[in-house]
Amino acid sequence: MNRTSRLASFALLGASLAGCAVGPDYEAPKAQAPASWQAAHSGNGQLPPAEGSVRLTEDWWTLFNDPVLNNLQRRADKASPDLNTAVLRFAQSRMQRQMVAAQRGVDVNASGAVNRQRMSENGANALMIQRIAPGADSDEISKVLAQPFTLYQAGFDASWEPDLWGRIRRSIEAADASVAAQQAMFYETRLGVSAELARAYFELRGVQQQIAVARQDIAATEESLQLIQVRADGGLVDDFDVERQRGQLAELRASLPQLQASESAAINQIGVLIGAEPGSLRDDLKPVAQPAPQTPDLSLGVPSELARRRPDIRAAEAQLHAATANIGVAVADLYPAIRLGASFGYESADDGKFSDWGSRTWSVGPSLSLPIFDNGRRRSQINLRKLEQQEAAVSYQQTVLRAWQEVDDALSQYGAERQRNQRLQEKLSSSGAAYGMAKARYAGGMTDFLVELDAQRAYLQSRRDVVDSDTQLRLTLIALCKALGGGTPVTEGAASRS
Repeated sequence: MNRTSRLASFALLGASLAGCAVGPDYEAPKAQAPASWQAAHSGNGQLPPAEGSVRLTEDWWTLFNDPVLNNLQRRADKASPDLNTAVLRFAQSRMQRQMVAAQRGVDVNASGAVNRQRMSENGANALMIQRIAPGADSDEISKVLAQPFTLYQAGFDASWEPDLWGRIRRSIEAADASVAAQQAMFYETRLGVSAELARAYFELRGVQQQIAVARQDIAATEESLQLIQVRADGGLVDDFDVERQRGQLAELRASLPQLQASESAAINQIGVLIGAEPGSLRDDLKPVAQPAPQTPDLSLGVPSELARRRPDIRAAEAQLHAATANIGVAVADLYPAIRLGASFGYESADDGKFSDWGSRTWSVGPSLSLPIFDNGRRRSQINLRKLEQQEAAVSYQQTVLRAWQEVDDALSQYGAERQRNQRLQEKLSSSGAAYGMAKARYAGGMTDFLVELDAQRAYLQSRRDVVDSDTQLRLTLIALCKALGGGTPVTEGAASRS
């Protein structure tokens, strides 16, 4: 067999061996899921909402049917600093994957050089002349050889490493898993930003409603104070009732500054989330009448779908996949590495003969790298990768457990707040009727002012409680949507900005 045949056979052998890959193959973990959400509930079975027909979409915040919130979410999707950072990290992972995949191809490089050189008269050349021609005038020959000359060089070389043990294949597998993890992290960031924005928005609306209620209460209390003052001037009541009403009015007025400060802070928080400058949202977030909060029964599906909907679970699984593939990369370093290479070029000390066929140089053949002794470094690298895989497996299990806890807590809080809101609405109706009767009786002289004042305080507190409960009901619904994955796309694809 001639040299060309041997090289071709060697290349075919390398190509056939490139089909194998050392290291463990990844197996997706199976999360143990109960048969239903109620079966996994830790508390009172009456708290979780019944499953209905409302299903979460990717734009889950449209459940609230609020045009202002929808517009803010679109602005956040385009300008949120957190989302921009997540997109850049995803793009970096894609570039990293391309760099890893490039190892499968042939490396081709071109080179050229022009060097002015001079060899030493007392170097290795002089020693070689003395041993080859002992009787010759070595000094004269060395001076001739040491004359400066210009060396012209140009050419190219190509090399290819057959993936005999699957090192490159495992590297690409790990890179693909890292891309999937970064994509899931993008969706997790998007879900977190949208949930935080919705939460800040409804907290703002809640504060604005509290301000509106406080101003209405102040106006009503001022009117009541004028009537009591008229009665006191007529001698029908003493000044004690007047001072009590003035104290009630002062208490209501004292609550306004803190509420106004909370309104300003909420607007600024929304601005940070959507990348807006302070003060630029003042007109967009003017107080508006808020309808009664919607409390839909969500179609939760089966619990096993949670692992496909929650981006943090998908990211943890992808990280486990990458850690498993990295074991194969480390194992492949224990085996020999073979590289096939070839080069061709021209070299001449005479620029006039540089392009002559006789100035050509070439080489072709494989090179072998065989690890023999490294003081246990490669074995330690394998053990390190195995420990990293075990850590990733534990992290995945912890992420799944945390997801179950968040869903169960959100279900309980949502169900509890729905019931609380209903009871507070009943209390508001009763306290309003009681306050009306107390005012009528006081006006008719049937009771003293203390009865009316107590009824008024109870009614005002009921109004504040209902406004607070309306806000909390929206916030618990946001928490539930986030815990369920917020409509994150189930199928993997390129992360895109809407």
